[in-house]
Amino acid sequence: MAELSQPTAGDSRLVLLDALRGFALFGVLLVNLKSLSLYGLLPKAERNALPSAAFDRVADVATSMLVDGTAITLFSILFGVGFAMQMQHAASQPGRIQRYVRRLLVLLAIGLTHAWLLWWGDILRYYAILGLALLPFARVSPRLLAVAGVVVVVALPLALQPVLPPLLPPQISSAESAAQSLAAFGSEHWSEMLEGNFARDLRMRIAVWILPAYVFGRLLVGVALGSSGMLQDPANHLRLWKWSCGATLLIAAATMVLLFLHDHRDLATTVTWLQEETGRLTLRMLRNLAPLNLALFYLSAFVLLFQRPAWRRRLAWFAPIGRMALTHYLAQTVLAIALFYGVGLGIGPRYGMAGVCVAALTIFPLQAAAGAWWLQRYRFGPAEWLWRSLTYGRMQPMRHDRRSSRTGNDEIKEATA
Repeated sequence: MAELSQPTAGDSRLVLLDALRGFALFGVLLVNLKSLSLYGLLPKAERNALPSAAFDRVADVATSMLVDGTAITLFSILFGVGFAMQMQHAASQPGRIQRYVRRLLVLLAIGLTHAWLLWWGDILRYYAILGLALLPFARVSPRLLAVAGVVVVVALPLALQPVLPPLLPPQISSAESAAQSLAAFGSEHWSEMLEGNFARDLRMRIAVWILPAYVFGRLLVGVALGSSGMLQDPANHLRLWKWSCGATLLIAAATMVLLFLHDHRDLATTVTWLQEETGRLTLRMLRNLAPLNLALFYLSAFVLLFQRPAWRRRLAWFAPIGRMALTHYLAQTVLAIALFYGVGLGIGPRYGMAGVCVAALTIFPLQAAAGAWWLQRYRFGPAEWLWRSLTYGRMQPMRHDRRSSRTGNDEIKEATA
């Protein structure tokens, strides 16, 4: 990135978006490491027998409440924001829509390669396919998009639950599937790992049948946010951001209390409506809404803190990771496999959630340092360069052109186009 004596307003907005992506990617790493470390495949009895079991239980509950579902929600919202920004640019640039379609087809190829050769939990293919499904919504008003997104998130799973699962092919039990995957991923042989990975991917696409709707609703919310201009010009929308932060915090607190009372029924004897049909339906809707609401709280709080110069300097630390989000997302898988799988060091789940946390807190700062070093020298991350080159059908210049009169802001716009 070219050095500028003073950041422009455009630079600040782009750094905010990159920092948000980087922040979300830390949560994604923490969640994905539960699976990639093989801890998530252990039976409960074996988890309880680990030396770190006491810490693991606390860490597992904390990440389940604060990160699981929320990190990928925030990442998906930001993908939707990016779509909205690209559609705004497309209005004045002929051929932009066709390039966007090519871009998503390349992303689909990257996602499928990642899913089938490395990790079954890949999310990129969903972004690619559902990104195409966003095209008819490009000119819909932000308010209608937001309502549609929330309806898809909250109501669609409830509507599909009685209809879709009976139509799906039967599967082996979760315990049997986990045992098979644990053996395959712990194997020292690539062939066994790949076979187990493909089998688990196939099973999870069926078991987690709601995932396309889960992601699409969040993308719609992101498109609404991007179309509104709130993220591109947060300083002129501070009142809305403050309202969003307060409202989502209150909803999160109320949801946690209600879900806690429901899950600990001995404490909820006086709240009898929670056990009635209306109460159960309300709680199911709240469970669907909770990750989206918490992600919007994190987003709002991050944006508000970013308006303060001291906090902006701290939070900008995430920006290099966000600007190379595709590279770092793929690298996290490679590093985790190298650490935990049998084809790598074979550490496996022996250190439980303690090992997950140590790995996350080691990998992420290394990625931040590597990303900052790389972007001082090159315009794109390696995966971003490949993505862009395949999209355009020609090799893209990688190094900064020091003779060019373009600013760093111009290069960021081009890199994220």
